[in-house]
This record gives sequence, C-alpha cells and structure tokens, in this order.
Amino acid sequence: MSIKVNLVTLGCSKNLVDSEHLAGLLGKGSFKVTFDSSDTDFDVVIVNTCGFIGDAKEESVDTVLQFAHLRKSNRIKKLIVFGCLVQRYAKELAEELPEVDKFFGANDYEKIAEYLSEELIPQNKTLRQLSTLPHYAYLKISEGCDRFCSFCAIPYIRGRHVSEPIESLVEQARVLALQGVKELIVVAQDTTNYGKDIYGECRLVELLKALAAIDGIEWIRLQYSYPNDFPFELIDLMKNEPKICRYIDMPLQHIDDRVLHSMNRHITGKEIRTLIDRLREAMPDICLRTTLIVGYPGETQEEFEELKKFVEETKFDRLGAFTYSAEEGTAAYNLPDDVAEEEKQHRLDTIIDIQQRISYDLNQKKIGKTYKVLIDRSEGEYWVGRTEYDSPEVDNEVLIPIEQKAEPGSFVMAKINAAEEFDLYADIAEEGNPDEQSAKEKNSERLTEDILEVLEAFVESDYKNQTKDYPDYTITVYTTKDHGENIAEWDYTLKNPETFPIDADVVMENVYSHISYSKD
Repeated sequence: MSIKVNLVTLGCSKNLVDSEHLAGLLGKGSFKVTFDSSDTDFDVVIVNTCGFIGDAKEESVDTVLQFAHLRKSNRIKKLIVFGCLVQRYAKELAEELPEVDKFFGANDYEKIAEYLSEELIPQNKTLRQLSTLPHYAYLKISEGCDRFCSFCAIPYIRGRHVSEPIESLVEQARVLALQGVKELIVVAQDTTNYGKDIYGECRLVELLKALAAIDGIEWIRLQYSYPNDFPFELIDLMKNEPKICRYIDMPLQHIDDRVLHSMNRHITGKEIRTLIDRLREAMPDICLRTTLIVGYPGETQEEFEELKKFVEETKFDRLGAFTYSAEEGTAAYNLPDDVAEEEKQHRLDTIIDIQQRISYDLNQKKIGKTYKVLIDRSEGEYWVGRTEYDSPEVDNEVLIPIEQKAEPGSFVMAKINAAEEFDLYADIAEEGNPDEQSAKEKNSERLTEDILEVLEAFVESDYKNQTKDYPDYTITVYTTKDHGENIAEWDYTLKNPETFPIDADVVMENVYSHISYSKD
C-alpha cells in the first residue's frame, strides 16, 4: 500500500526543482506524491520553505502552522519541514514548532527519503516527478551564489556557487525530453556564472548549445542572469540559435551608482545601460525582464527619481519590484533601515503603476502580429498559452477561443487581435505549420539582421569618402529560398553615380542573398 505524501512548495522555481527531485526519489519507494494539495487525507506532509525575504518567511511559518494542528491531532503521521528557512533557522524552528517531526536543510533529498523509507534511495537527478505541466520543466544548472549582494541571504542559505557538470545536465534534459518536455527553463541563483567553479571559466554558452542539440526540446529560456561579468558571446547565441528564446531575466535591483555600490553589485548604472543597449541592438525583439528594490537603506528621493526615470526610459517588457526587507546576517542588515514603510510602499506603487502603463503600450503594439504560441491549458472559454517572450506563471498569457483547434502542449500560430496590460487575445492563424513557420520566420529575421550588417559595411566602406550628392535609392534585400519574397527594405543616400552599379546584382555568398537596387 502506498504512503500518501503531500509535498507543499513555497518560494521560487529553484525550490520547485528541489521538490521535484525529492518527489522523484520518493516515487522509487512506496510513496505516492501529490503537490500542493489543500486536502487533509495524507499520511505525510512535507513543506519546502523559503527564507529569502520577510514576507516569504512569514508565509513559510504560517503554512507549517496550518499543518501542525493536523500532526498534533494525529491526523497525519509525519510532518517534515525542509528548505531555505530551515537552513537559516533550524534551531529556532525546532524550539517554536514541536509538532514538526523532522527538519532538513535545503539539499537533503536523500536524508528525507531515508527518514521516510527503510530502503536507502541513491540520489539520481534524472529521477523527477514533474509538478509543472508536462510540456515544460525547470533545469537547475547550479546551486548557491558567490556574489554576496549586501541585501541577499542566499549565499548564507544555499552556500557558495557550485555548478552541475554539463554532462549531467544534458542527461537530465534528455530524460525530460523523452518524457515529453518541449520547453526547458534554465534556472540557478546566478545562471551567467555557470561553470566557473569547475571549468575555470563561464561555460553557459557551451551548455546551452548542448541543450539545443537535444531532439524534442524546442524552447530554452534563461532566467536569473546577472549583469556583472555578462558573457557577451551569449548574445550571439541567442541571436542565431532558434531554440534559444529571445528572453532574458536579469534582476538589476537599482540604477543609482551609490545604491548599487552599497548593494555590492559590482556594476555601475552606465554599464547596465550599455548592456541593455547591446542586447537590444543585437536583438530588437528581445524580451527583457528585471526586478528592482525600492526603499533600500539610505535611498534618497533623488535616487528613487533616477530609478523611476530609468524605468520610464528603458521600458522593460516585464518588471517586478519589491520593498527592501532587512535580512539577518547580510551586510545591509546593519545599515539604518531609514526609509519609512509607508514611503517604501508609495515608491513600490509608483514603479508598478509606471510598468503597467508600459506593459499596456507594448502589448498594444502586438495587435495584428502573429506569434508561435505554446498552449499550456484550457481555462473557461479560452485556451491559455505563451509566446517565446513569456515565462509561465509570471508573464503575459495568450488567450485563444476554446472552440478553435488546439491542445495542451501543442504549438500554434496565433494572430493577436486585442491586448490588455498582461493578457493578449488571439485567433489561430489559418496558414502554415507552427513549427515550420516559426523556424522560417525566425531564420528569416536573423538572416535579415546579418544582411543589414553586411550591407551597412558595404555602403560605408565604398562611399563614406565620396562627396558628390546622388538621389536616394531603395535597397531591397530578398532571399532566394523565399523565391524573391521581400523580407526587408532600407533607404540609403548614396554617392558617386559613376561607380555605383545601379543595374547590377551584388551577390553576398555568406548570407545566400541578392541585393537589388532601384531608384526611388
């Protein structure tokens, strides 16, 4: 007979991966695991806690207390608590919560399994019982963090940065693909620091290339990147590899130099702006998600105004913000928390209001455009899906009338017909196979960028020293694969009519294209 386990996960997606690994281990024994159930008919309840900020700690304690009365009355046989909160406050929790049978740290999968089973279950990271929808999964590529930002307790909870070897991650991803996973969401405390501890240098690009080679994986999404020491070769990979979503989650926290220095972020506001410019210059359609902290100790009104202006000017596609919360053991904990809670909330509301307007305006520009959409689920009158520019649960959703042909886990081409701040309304497009059409569109788009780069260099090198005026010409670029279908046009003012080949075709073999010139 199976032992019924309710595994409740609080906090971030990294905690979710931990719970999934634990469920995989328990599933090899005599355990039947259910995730996040509100029912009380279980033998064992396991709570995976979060200890990142004050609100998260409070939620963790409240959740444990909800189950403590069930354990006290023997309605459940075991109550187990593990995760980040225990990692920091094991002694205090044990004193305050005697109803809990056992406390475990953040990575104690085997110890929990051993405690709940007579059989020793070896840790195998390919063993996972997914709690997400079956077509996407999180892939945690490293544990811990070496950044030691002044406000953050993660290095003290999770320890120093430790990368998982590429071979192990590829094997985990292959198993997930065989299970039907189509989208990998790459997570860590710091994804852009991946590999430095075991290879001596960042190997994130090498890892992503290996993941992109796995059959069945169609989208790879990157979260929790860090702006300092950003691996710029990643930009080229995102630009040229169709499986890598043009989406990057990069918590920036602030833009004012004094605040960034106090936060121990090792980056300046100018460097942040330069990085954003490089990303958008290479990929104008890239989706940038960030998070910010308001009310950090000593944050003046002037510094907040700079942050506000930065949000207004940068127009992030997605943005989350939090009020500062003092965390024991961190460098900032000893700083005077001198911004009143009321003022913190006011600043938070101001940033959120600005971002809502930006989100609405950006979504309005999507009306009339067609996107490849991954269908997540049905809900009421709609199929609910996402584009490559949207992470599950936190970003935009695409709503398609339920009577149109789709199914969870499938890709469709959808044309946006209406938009709100966080929802896009669409109809399934008639033409084209989703996978083939999406690949064609993305390859054409990236080919166009390559052509433009070469073309600009061509014009610049041949004509920049000429002074004689000449009428404007339209330069039309088309690919032979598309049978002459135009994919882009640019206007240039060109010089020196004696040498300019008006009637000639210029063949650029490296982009397999023709350029034709015609007078306006």
